[in-house]
Amino acid sequence: MRRYLHAEWTKLRTAPETVWLPLGIVVATVAVGLVVAVNIPCTGPHCGGDPTKAGLTGVQLGQAVVAILAVLAVGGEYGTGMIHTTVAAMPRRWAVLAAKAAVVTAVVAPAATLAVAVSALAGRRILPAEAALHTVLRAAGGSVLYLLLIGLLALGVATLVRNAAAAIGVVLGLLYLFPILAAAAADPDWERHLLQVGPMTAGLAVQATTGLDKLPIGPWAGLGVTAAWAAGALLAGAAALAARDA
Repeated sequence: MRRYLHAEWTKLRTAPETVWLPLGIVVATVAVGLVVAVNIPCTGPHCGGDPTKAGLTGVQLGQAVVAILAVLAVGGEYGTGMIHTTVAAMPRRWAVLAAKAAVVTAVVAPAATLAVAVSALAGRRILPAEAALHTVLRAAGGSVLYLLLIGLLALGVATLVRNAAAAIGVVLGLLYLFPILAAAAADPDWERHLLQVGPMTAGLAVQATTGLDKLPIGPWAGLGVTAAWAAGALLAGAAALAARDA
């Protein structure tokens, strides 16, 4: 397995997007979070809504950059034909995908951690928050885990689709389509169900620090839904990689 990890790390490290996409995760997440935080109206020591969640709003844009990075880890090889060399040199295809998942996670993790930490700290400095520290830490830590899961979801979809542009479209559709459908639903029950099953709407419930009883799904249960999407995509991608000709 070490050889597989070394090969995938070398390929990803030497790709030009490996430099600017992790930076893009940080910039996009922090910038959007700051813009939202400074525009929330506050009256005295109190602010409306959930200040902690507002400071982490940038995750909704940062996840798109994470998805692009993960898709290019696979889609780039199919686009150049390098995948033929990869599977010839490393015949255990499930190990190839596992190595890619590990390497993508290793690249996304520090960028996601920095982005979320800066967003959470800046949000608390700008907005007076009454949430307990452990709930803020859960929201921040859960946001990092959420971004890692989005990377794995995108990796699985890219392996299944085998085209970078199509895979990015599918992943972004999965993320942003469910909240649109929920907003358009006339039946409150359907709206709630759509929010419960969408990988983004369910997963980002982990950011909430207030009004937990009003959420369509609990924070950790919602993150579990995102994990199920990621696991399903990886399993489908692994099956396709093993069954189809490269």
